[in-house]
Amino acid sequence: MQPRSDVESSNQGHGIRTMVGGVPVDAYSRSALANKLYLDSLDKSSPLPKLVFSMNGEGVYYFHKNDGFKACVLSADVVHADGMSVIKAGNKFTNTHFPERVATTDLFHDLARVCSEQGLSVFFLGGRESVVMKAYENVKKEYPELKLAGYHHGYFSSGSDDEKYLLEMLSTIKPHIVFVGLGRPRQEQWCIENRHRLSGITWLKTCGGLFDFLSGNSPRAPRWMIDSGLEWLYRLMKEPRRLFWRYLITNIYSLYCYRFKR
Repeated sequence: MQPRSDVESSNQGHGIRTMVGGVPVDAYSRSALANKLYLDSLDKSSPLPKLVFSMNGEGVYYFHKNDGFKACVLSADVVHADGMSVIKAGNKFTNTHFPERVATTDLFHDLARVCSEQGLSVFFLGGRESVVMKAYENVKKEYPELKLAGYHHGYFSSGSDDEKYLLEMLSTIKPHIVFVGLGRPRQEQWCIENRHRLSGITWLKTCGGLFDFLSGNSPRAPRWMIDSGLEWLYRLMKEPRRLFWRYLITNIYSLYCYRFKR
């Protein structure tokens, strides 16, 4: 996959790490991050999988309020900006240019294309069995050349036989990229706790509700809302009871962090 012109014309967008609201965030463009994940997947010198997490306003809140989540983020190899508030705060309050929002739902398709072209394999972990299975089937139809190594639901407890089976399966098939959609902060904690059991895998990529979108269970916002940074508003209108207080509390706190925490 060739980098887009915004990456070719500048060294910005290639993962410069800076503090946004007191949180370490890497300033990637989508194409630059997709290229990094692809190129690193060719390098088998690292014995353990690398971790790539996303950051938005809710993540900023958890970083400052949850010590376990904070430790996870500080251990990640890549933390990309998956929220427009992080992008705007990074560009306003730091000396680093954040070229665009790297939404995991969009990044997945960038990676699916390059993995299809280069023969890299991916695995889906998380969500309900019916949802992740439908996501797997839809992706198989959309990207017939993509090597789909398998899938597993996210309803298992730590140390259970189900989790042991999952870890054994992943250790055997060794996909290049595992998309981990267990919800924040459980997905980050799971990656940290189990990376030492998953040698041979290149990347563990947290992905939140990705499988809901890929399965068609949750529609994405219209493109104009996504491009305008209003996807959060679309989701709020779809699920007001579940998201109103979460957005209200986390967004207000994150705005405070952007202004006063460095």
